[in-house]
Amino acid sequence: MRALVYHGANQASWDTAPDPVIEEPTDAILRVDATTICGSDLHILRGELPEVRAGTILGHEAVGEVLEVGREVHSIHPGDGVIVSSVSACGKCPFCGDGMYGQCRNGGGWILGNLINGTQAELVRVPFADHSTHRRPDALSRGDAVLLAEVLPTAYEVGVCNGHVGPGDTVAVVGAGPVGLAAVITARIYSPRRIIAVDLSPARLEAARHLGADAAELPGRLIADLAEGAGADVAIEAAGDPDGFVLCTRVVRPGGHIANIGMHGKPATLHLEALWRKNVTISTGQVNTSSTPWLLDLVTSGRLQVSRLVTHTFGLHQMEDAYDVFSQGTDTGALKVLLHRK
Repeated sequence: MRALVYHGANQASWDTAPDPVIEEPTDAILRVDATTICGSDLHILRGELPEVRAGTILGHEAVGEVLEVGREVHSIHPGDGVIVSSVSACGKCPFCGDGMYGQCRNGGGWILGNLINGTQAELVRVPFADHSTHRRPDALSRGDAVLLAEVLPTAYEVGVCNGHVGPGDTVAVVGAGPVGLAAVITARIYSPRRIIAVDLSPARLEAARHLGADAAELPGRLIADLAEGAGADVAIEAAGDPDGFVLCTRVVRPGGHIANIGMHGKPATLHLEALWRKNVTISTGQVNTSSTPWLLDLVTSGRLQVSRLVTHTFGLHQMEDAYDVFSQGTDTGALKVLLHRK
């Protein structure tokens, strides 16, 4: 098969790689029909995750067809179309029992494209397939389906739920990339009074307006008004940038929530000298994807409109071109890029 193989910092290429095989009785082998690129893949490519070894196939989001299953896989069968969760869950450890699949202590968690070969390939081995895949409805497009592998549950669980977004809230989303925009979309479920998106890219701010933000601007007067006034009930950090985190600490109201989604490649300063008296709750999180079945129902029924998040489409063999476009998203306007089988 062909796959995007990581060779070390700033080195990856579309190579010939061995076909995956069943290694555990809970495995499934899938033909990848569509995959995408995540910001964490860029962190890996820059060499910021030393646990990712040279020779690893990247990627952790996919939609595909089941080709083969291990003897202990019962919920899916060859020929089924499925969404592959970005997080693998053994389904048996205490954390999985609590729905915290991202913290699985029995060989799961974020392993695809990280600790084992991932989804940016023609074929992929999916561990714990019973608990780490979801049937894809026939009517659901590949573009919408692949968003349920990670970006939508990440925004919803780590941003909206951890931030306790509720009716009448003012929500500030700092970073209008794919996850930040997904946070705008999913925050709307709870009828906030106002959603404000902040980013440095005019194109992404325009996308935020189209996707449901009541206001979208560069850091400026609107943010200053929040910081000097009543403040935001919920500040969602979706940029993975130290300045973005500091901005959240400025705009959040006393008693409010800061929900950090962004994956930080370098330290962020926690200004406790300014925060200690504000009674602020700060949350971080690894996505669990426990919300995927519910979000899948919302998308399938048309109650959650997500198609605009996919801005560019490539063939699987154009993986390197897709990385170039995605990595320069502020210039190219790329949000989620879809890579699909012909």
